Amino acid sequence: MRTVYLDNNATTRTAPEVVEAMLPFFSDLYGNPSSMHFFGGQVGRHVKQAREQVAALIGAHPDEIVFTSCGTESDNAAIMGTLYSYPEKKHIVISRVEHPAVLNVAHQLQARGYRITELGVDREGQLDLDELRTVLTDDTALVSIMSANNETGVLFPIDEIAAIVHERGIPFHTDAVQSIGKIPMDMAKSPIDMLSLSGHKLHAPKGVGALYIRKGTRFAPFVVGGHQEAGRRGGTENVPYIIGLGRAAQFAMDHLQEENTRVKALRDRLEAELLKSIPNTMVNGDVKNRLPNTCNLSFEYIEGESILMLLSDEGICASSGSACTSGSLQPSHVLRALGVPFTAAHGSVRFSLSVYNNQEDIDHVIATLPPIIQRLRDISPFWKDYVEGKPMSSFLTGGDIEHHVHG
Repeated sequence: MRTVYLDNNATTRTAPEVVEAMLPFFSDLYGNPSSMHFFGGQVGRHVKQAREQVAALIGAHPDEIVFTSCGTESDNAAIMGTLYSYPEKKHIVISRVEHPAVLNVAHQLQARGYRITELGVDREGQLDLDELRTVLTDDTALVSIMSANNETGVLFPIDEIAAIVHERGIPFHTDAVQSIGKIPMDMAKSPIDMLSLSGHKLHAPKGVGALYIRKGTRFAPFVVGGHQEAGRRGGTENVPYIIGLGRAAQFAMDHLQEENTRVKALRDRLEAELLKSIPNTMVNGDVKNRLPNTCNLSFEYIEGESILMLLSDEGICASSGSACTSGSLQPSHVLRALGVPFTAAHGSVRFSLSVYNNQEDIDHVIATLPPIIQRLRDISPFWKDYVEGKPMSSFLTGGDIEHHVHG
């Protein structure tokens, strides 16, 4: 069966070039880069090169790059490292649509006595920057707002946000895990203080990430140990994966224009054809300001998990904005924050493309999905109620729909 992989915001294929670059460091070049002898020193030079490659991708200085195990660690390190540096301050500002790597840290901190402000978003998923200005206080230790939303692809005006935060002398962090490699980002021209990225979102393997820390930013190490990473992150370097991240950064730079032309055109065609062929379908989020690879659609009166299961049967991999797979019938926190109608939020599907997708992939989805949606609506009592103009009170109040959809 043909596999059409459209779940690249969840993880990406490790590029063959990246695998090739990593292989020598599992065997021949196995030295510790912190060792003083020549064998470790040669490995250290390759780590230095990888740091330069990652820095080049985001317009940073190599000394501003700290290698981590993943984007989640980078987010945690940015938040906790800042709080360790400003122990007297107890207020943090985030958005309601942050990734759990930020959102759940904030909730834990709230239980420990910190005051958390979660900024709301409008129907397109955009922030009110005037609200941001009003919530900042002398007690604010950090503002952490994502660069691009992982579910909808909506882009925030991150440089403008950082500038507002800096007016109050407050550090600013952005989770840019979804942005890096898809849109240009240049720290040399940006006021961002800290930025998180993750290797497996840009064709490196899982298990490696990085945190950009602007020179002069107050930061205390989150992972405490040896002297590695200039004392900012303890632990022997994961050399093969760091090398892989460096090569992936180069790969991303080489394909950045393609992401914003060919990949974007594929996404736009997929979206336009599905909207045309499937009634009662809507796009979630700001269609003008979003990542070039991401499309989040809601199909009313059915639920996303069933759509995904039937797509999977046809070899198509996507993801849902619904939390049904975790045993909950509540839509995702992102779609709730956007105010997506309950009748639509359950039936959301995210398609996220990469440079490895082609026209045949898109054609397969365009041909396959409309019959799946119709099949599910044919067995949905809520779709029948909608067609007949009847009230759908059980659906609108979050009643049990799973036994209707699955049979």
